[in-house]
Amino acid sequence: MTAIDQYRVVGNPIAHSKSPQIHRLFAAQTGQAINYKALCAPLDGFAGSMDEFFADLGCGANITVPFKLEAMAYADQLSERASRAGAVNTLVRREDGSIFGDNTDGIGMVRDIRQRLGWTIGAARVLILGAGGAVRGVLAPLLAEAPAEVYIANRTVAKAAQLADAFADLGPVRAGGFGDIEPGYDLIINGTAASLAGELPPLPAGLGAGAHCYDMMYGAKPTVFMQWGQQQGAAASADGLGMLVEQAAESFYIWRDQRPDTAPVMAALRAELI
Repeated sequence: MTAIDQYRVVGNPIAHSKSPQIHRLFAAQTGQAINYKALCAPLDGFAGSMDEFFADLGCGANITVPFKLEAMAYADQLSERASRAGAVNTLVRREDGSIFGDNTDGIGMVRDIRQRLGWTIGAARVLILGAGGAVRGVLAPLLAEAPAEVYIANRTVAKAAQLADAFADLGPVRAGGFGDIEPGYDLIINGTAASLAGELPPLPAGLGAGAHCYDMMYGAKPTVFMQWGQQQGAAASADGLGMLVEQAAESFYIWRDQRPDTAPVMAALRAELI
């Protein structure tokens, strides 16, 4: 009997992850025989857990909090986008046994914004709130869409400035504090986790008027950032559930060379949240 290819999503904690459900739906849709499960690695034992998994001929893994930096160090080779992101969320065991690391977060967000939502990034003025790992992970794919400019706003301006400097070779990107933001942005992306706690960065009044507001977080109800956008007169607001599904689809494509239809999977997840 042929062994079923093994995949995992690795984090700590991990029981909440929707990745096993997403990839089971992808597999059923594309006729792929895989076994995808959640793996809770010890906080001080990520490398050992991955060694054991790949020694048992594991094929690939998604990596989530708090192991994305450790996954980058664990990989033998990195994609350009993983190197730029400074983190890895996808590992692949190649035929020679080496481990390849990639990052699909940014391309997942861009595809959700452009393809599912139909919003424009090219030639748009883009404002990103926050300067943490989530923002760093999406900057390269975002700049590849050729926006007119990307402005990174953060409480600690120096941290935002470091990001802007690191990505300045890819396009027009600059940085500043929340108090320095001027109106007129076409797309506003919330890359902070504040909305999960029902909080918002200190944003100027009227900032969201006419803009498209995208929260990288998601929940059963519109996030506080989405609500803010609606109150400010935003053209549209959306959360990051589609980003979750699209980044998973990119990982699935890397592993299986099959690109699943994300729309029915997105619909199934959304129905469960309601």
